[in-house]
Amino acid sequence: MASQVQTAGVGFRSERGPVLLSVMLCTGLVALDSTIIATAVPSIVRDLGGFADFPWLFSVYLLTQAVTVPLYGKLADVVGRRPVMFFGIAVFLAGSVLCGFSWSMLTLILFRAVQGIGAGAIQPISMTIVGDLYSIEERAKVQGYLAGVWGAASVLGPTLGGVFAEYVSWRWIFFINVPLGMAASWMLARHFKERITRREHRVDYPGAALLIAGCSLIILGTLQGGTSWAWRSLPSVLIFATGAALLVGFVFVERVAPEPVLPLWVFRQRSLVGGNLSALIVGAVLIGLSSYVPNFAQGVLGLGAVVAGFVLAALSIGWPLASSVSGRVYLRIGFRDTALIGSGVVVVGTVMCALLSERTSALALAGACFVIGVGLGLVASPILVAAQSVVGWDRRGVVTGTNMFFRSIGSALGAAVFGAIANATLNDRLSHPPAALAGRIPGGPDATSVVLGSAGQPTDVAEYLKASLYEATHHVFQALIAVAAVGIAVLLFMPRRTATPEPAESVTPEHAAG
Repeated sequence: MASQVQTAGVGFRSERGPVLLSVMLCTGLVALDSTIIATAVPSIVRDLGGFADFPWLFSVYLLTQAVTVPLYGKLADVVGRRPVMFFGIAVFLAGSVLCGFSWSMLTLILFRAVQGIGAGAIQPISMTIVGDLYSIEERAKVQGYLAGVWGAASVLGPTLGGVFAEYVSWRWIFFINVPLGMAASWMLARHFKERITRREHRVDYPGAALLIAGCSLIILGTLQGGTSWAWRSLPSVLIFATGAALLVGFVFVERVAPEPVLPLWVFRQRSLVGGNLSALIVGAVLIGLSSYVPNFAQGVLGLGAVVAGFVLAALSIGWPLASSVSGRVYLRIGFRDTALIGSGVVVVGTVMCALLSERTSALALAGACFVIGVGLGLVASPILVAAQSVVGWDRRGVVTGTNMFFRSIGSALGAAVFGAIANATLNDRLSHPPAALAGRIPGGPDATSVVLGSAGQPTDVAEYLKASLYEATHHVFQALIAVAAVGIAVLLFMPRRTATPEPAESVTPEHAAG
């Protein structure tokens, strides 16, 4: 690979600034779409119906995003970053427009899947471009900017979704992506150039198909198990068995594929194994907090939606702050030890969440979220930079995509597992109320909605519903402690020191690859 080397500075003042801005805008598209739909769900259900199916609006987007990431990572190393990024943006925007014109819940779910297919390219290729343009010393600060985009999206997303749903139309939460995506595409086309030496490639389509199908079935079984069917029922056994068989077939295909979509060497290098497992833990912790902190804040503490959003925003404040300074730390003590410190901080934060009572303050909950955010910032950036630093340009897309894949899979599995824990607790509480409340506790598909908004219920019923929700979220917080503790263990797979670091240099946007 021939490249023009230049150290023109970090961030927006260098000639790489416009590329970074466009990457941040692309990242913002994915981040915003992950949060903006939450507050618009009631309006969507009123228009389209399908209350029982609306959770798929979140899970199908996450699923298609996760399983396509490795394929995009490989394609980025084969044909370059630009075409894969432009393809992802185009598919994402097409899905957004289709979502805006949806005429039923089923069509909206299908078009959300299209959005996820596009998002599967945008997030990892954005990180890969950053890995190409910035040196190890610079990346932590730049990734702090990207983490800040996610932080801003977590605050602005629910607010914008509520504004659109209440004052305009929920359809505009999708249409708003079009001008933003076009602006990002224009900036990338104008400022990010690359020259690829073309050679014959064989894209591993059979391996990609097996990976996508196998992961889809495993996640489908996890998401729906215990809800649509019993865990030990025939559908559950068949789905998990078929998914496992497809993944076993995927391993055999990858062993003989000339250019595997997810090469097995990724699972033989300790830096990559430890980093990928750690990314899975990060994804699980992140989805657990994002899903249940708002419920705890509103349903247990009685806070308003805006205040609950600001409580969760404390997580997003801590993450970019820690991410931006993590570079100074890992350059001194190494990637693994920095991530171990971060994992310890995450454990402390999850313990703080588990110790919260029904009468805790919003400030205490925000403080726990901030601590966890700091911990995640000290984990996510070092493990990604470590993965990128042990390979060359031609493999950086694969390892970045793999890291993002594991984080997305962690979120998907975490959502299912934490949901199962919370639902089991609520079902038990609502099915076995005290004798004095027998026959007065709601049941059926609307039970959770009543729990989250118990206004209008008699005082004793409302208190019992509030206590039920507290117990459910408390069990989720306890599970988060266990997950965070596993995060410490998996980092021990990483060597204390990685391979020789890259030189302190960066390539210009007009870089050449061959």
